[in-house]
Amino acid sequence: METTVIASSSIDGGIGSWDLKTGNEQLRFKQCASHAHGLTAVGEKFLAASQLRNASGSSGPIFIWSWNKPQVEVKSFPVESITALAANSEGTYIVGGGASGDIFLWEVATGKLLKKWHAHYMSVTCLVFSGDDSLLVSGSQDGSVRVWSLIRLFDSHQRQQQERTLFEHKFDEHRMTVTDIVIDYGGCNALIVSASKDMTCKVWSLSQGKLLRSIIFPSKINALALDPGGSVFYAGGGDSKIYIGALNSSSDYYATQSLGSVSHHSKAITCLAYCGDGNLLISGSEDGVISVWDLRSRKPVRTFTFSRGKGPVNNIQVVRKTIGGNYNKAQSSWKRNGSSLPPPLEKYERKGDDTMDGIVIIDPSPFADVPVYSSYHSADLINEQVKELQQQGSAATEIEMKRLKLEYKKSIKMNDQWQKNYEDLLQIVMEEELNGGSD
Repeated sequence: METTVIASSSIDGGIGSWDLKTGNEQLRFKQCASHAHGLTAVGEKFLAASQLRNASGSSGPIFIWSWNKPQVEVKSFPVESITALAANSEGTYIVGGGASGDIFLWEVATGKLLKKWHAHYMSVTCLVFSGDDSLLVSGSQDGSVRVWSLIRLFDSHQRQQQERTLFEHKFDEHRMTVTDIVIDYGGCNALIVSASKDMTCKVWSLSQGKLLRSIIFPSKINALALDPGGSVFYAGGGDSKIYIGALNSSSDYYATQSLGSVSHHSKAITCLAYCGDGNLLISGSEDGVISVWDLRSRKPVRTFTFSRGKGPVNNIQVVRKTIGGNYNKAQSSWKRNGSSLPPPLEKYERKGDDTMDGIVIIDPSPFADVPVYSSYHSADLINEQVKELQQQGSAATEIEMKRLKLEYKKSIKMNDQWQKNYEDLLQIVMEEELNGGSD
């Protein structure tokens, strides 16, 4: 595996990429002035970034680059300016958050806009997928955090039953703009940390759907990174310091105070990323400097100069790529069509028979111990197909109807099983909380 650091800025400084081990700059991708949280790696082959509005005031486009070429390869022009951008781990989907509070979900291989929904009252500021890609967490300028289940969003049967609550959880305790969100790998028992300009970081329980603790800092927090060990997180402040916060402290003191800080920058910390190889933290700041920190010694071990003081670094990601060009399965569908590039992303959601509503594909985590179907058809969609076949009335359709009815039963059974698994896990978590509280 090759570990690469990528970074972008709000000025037109392109996208820089560096080999984390050697510190050598690999390639500078041209024509990029991105939003904060507007840069993402799309699988192992592409980079995508949402662009700031141009001089004419038209909606900012989404640009896509191949890893081995500096020029923009694909330009897409959504219906509105996209502020936050994220891709799932396999690079099969890109999700964008709009200035209106809407969220858009595209399939990369086809460019189809599969789903659009209203998520927040104000602009979406950050988006992050859960470790298994089944959940999407969004933050907004209005101070709210929302947790979305992709299966529920695409299942029209469930949407009809819970039309007013498309989100799994809503967290509204921040009083100002949400600046960053991270989520650990705890599955349904994961912890979510959100940062805000209100000078707090809040830790949320996914299983309980509530706030666990709020940590007050001496400065507004612009960026977060999570230690995979699950005990601490790192918070980049507007006062140029990187603070260390506790996730699971039982002490009232440590629930409201920072545990410590490390500082090397002269200006505000704007973005953070954690790298497990060597236990490193990468930070970017308003002065255009990227620093690599050894977390054991709390000292910087390497520095990358991105924009030489001309503008801030507002995005950093650590990308692990397979050496030798063994690209993942996300690339195969458009390769079969004779193109090495994905098409532009659609501006409008398709209607009628050509829509993908009712179907969602979720790629399971390679470490998942729960079987996940790679293709999930909603019960409502299957039921509609059965009705259409009944109207045709031929002998051939009878066989197909029997097959679909069996699939319908399987779909209902699978949905019930997932619901039961969720309730069982929730019960276990609640019992552990009660037992821990009585010790």
